Amino acid sequence: MLFCFIWLKRQVYLAEKTGKLLPSQGSDRHEVMQWLMFQASGIGPIQGQAVVFERYFPTDVPAARTRYHNETHRLYEVLNTRLVDWTWLAKNFSIAYISNWSWIRSHRWARVPTDGLTDLERWMDQMRARSACERGLSSFTRAQMRSNHLAVR
Repeated sequence: MLFCFIWLKRQVYLAEKTGKLLPSQGSDRHEVMQWLMFQASGIGPIQGQAVVFERYFPTDVPAARTRYHNETHRLYEVLNTRLVDWTWLAKNFSIAYISNWSWIRSHRWARVPTDGLTDLERWMDQMRARSACERGLSSFTRAQMRSNHLAVR
């Protein structure tokens, strides 16, 4: 959990330093911070635990798997409810979108379905269609491949 908040602080610092992806004041800033906190205190840790119990835990613990899958899905429902009347989570594209999308886009790895969450799925598609998001995914893949290549040598 501490890592999530250190990463969050770094995101806010960089956004403030560059003047991009975070409103400087007022209700727009508070709204972005709200969705950043939602990711840092909800989506990140809970979906992270869903992945741990689904993929990495040495023994099967059905109660833990069920608990974290259900809670992750509930958090997805919160986002879906917000997105029913909103194109985006907040007024303008921000670090809150990037933070949440970075986790939610990997829902299949956590084996948490988004079926029936049509507004959340629409939002994920909108995010993926952004050229900057696509470039980010592509660069991550290249960096990951370089890392794997170096590890093999």
